[in-house]
Amino acid sequence: MLARLLRKPGRMGPVTGLSSRLLVMTVFFVMLVEVFVYAPSVARFRVDWLEQRVSAAQLTVIALEATPDASVTVELANRLLDQVGAHAIVVPPTATSVRRGIFRDMPPAMDVSLDLRDPGFFTLISDAFGTLIHGGERVLWVKANAPSLVGGRVDLLIDEAPLRRAMIAFSWRILGLSLLISFLTAALIFVTLRWMIVRPLREIARSMIRFKENPEDASRSEAPSARSDEIGLVRRELAAMEATVRQALRQRARLAALGEAVTRINHDLRNILTTVSLLSDRLSGSDDPDVRRVSPTLMAAIDRAVQLCQRTLDFAREGGPLLKRSRFALAALVEELKPILSAPNGREFTLENAVDPALEIEADRDLIFRVLSNLGHNAAAAGAARVTVTATVEGGQTMISVTDDGPGLPPKAIANLFQPFAGAGRSGGTGLGLAIARELMRAHGGDATLVRSDASGTVFRLRLPIAEGAAAPQ
Repeated sequence: MLARLLRKPGRMGPVTGLSSRLLVMTVFFVMLVEVFVYAPSVARFRVDWLEQRVSAAQLTVIALEATPDASVTVELANRLLDQVGAHAIVVPPTATSVRRGIFRDMPPAMDVSLDLRDPGFFTLISDAFGTLIHGGERVLWVKANAPSLVGGRVDLLIDEAPLRRAMIAFSWRILGLSLLISFLTAALIFVTLRWMIVRPLREIARSMIRFKENPEDASRSEAPSARSDEIGLVRRELAAMEATVRQALRQRARLAALGEAVTRINHDLRNILTTVSLLSDRLSGSDDPDVRRVSPTLMAAIDRAVQLCQRTLDFAREGGPLLKRSRFALAALVEELKPILSAPNGREFTLENAVDPALEIEADRDLIFRVLSNLGHNAAAAGAARVTVTATVEGGQTMISVTDDGPGLPPKAIANLFQPFAGAGRSGGTGLGLAIARELMRAHGGDATLVRSDASGTVFRLRLPIAEGAAAPQ
């Protein structure tokens, strides 16, 4: 339904709307419940109707026994039978009494015998529907308890047609009442759900449509709801999601602008740095020992400037890195990091390679080198004296841990970790190193995460899926 709303804003058919479906479903389910209520109700009505005839028959027998010779004229007998609605009323004989009762001159033959003395629940329901289905043409012989008569029993011979007409009239009354209850209940539920659910959902849908039309317009944001139920939770989460997406779009626009600017100046900057590099090479051959001494430092500074420019350009460029996978020993790659990692200001720094020499991974060698280099440079710049690289294989994943003994990351850096230009852990940093490391690991189908960072040091974990068919080291 939401997708339909997003395709056609503001348009909703009278039948396809959620409100209409709720109305129809409510009426349907209430009527379904009424069907289950109707079956025992019509069976009870049938028993009550028959028991009324039994009560009238008891009174007739009592009046008959009050006569001097327990007999009446044929005309009076017919009138009494008409009053009861029966063709015959019979009191079966007992050990102390004979059979007695009144009959019409030519009573019809019995079709069905009914015993009301100990009926079962499902038997009553089955007999009731039998009366409705068979058309009322049968003649019933009804056996019932009669506590006020000698022998405690009375039998009646009656037509089924009056009973069936009364049951049909009762059914119509039940149907009318059920429809009234259904529509009243449906109307109340419809209004309640429309106010509590449908209306807020439509507002959420309209907010999503407005956000889709112009995500960067803050005036189109979903207002956080004060409701404490699921609808309120959805609106609050939607408002938070829109704010996050808007912030990401703005950051992406800034990065795109930055990438465009760096692209434009990159060519000129490289030419300038190339000229400076050539001059630095000539300075390294100078006879002045002081000039020769500062030349390597100058060259290193120029190289770092070129690398920073290129790294910023690579990060701002759209599209993920192109992987050139190969299979190589991870320990050998870590060994290549040792000559290029050093602490600033000449501090002592050690890279410990604790990776199993037999462990091989399948990945882009240059990109994994770049990831480890970024983490190593960050650790050295943060004040670490030792960085240890270990690796294990766990559940189809190669887990590479980079542990340092530095002072740990500041809380602000941890809160914005892996975010470019926001997650720098030291003064003057850009935060691009960790952002690029995570991007490169995710390009391999893995990830880069922070395990811990405290006064004892910092641990980063790199997760790299093992390629199919690759064997783990024995």
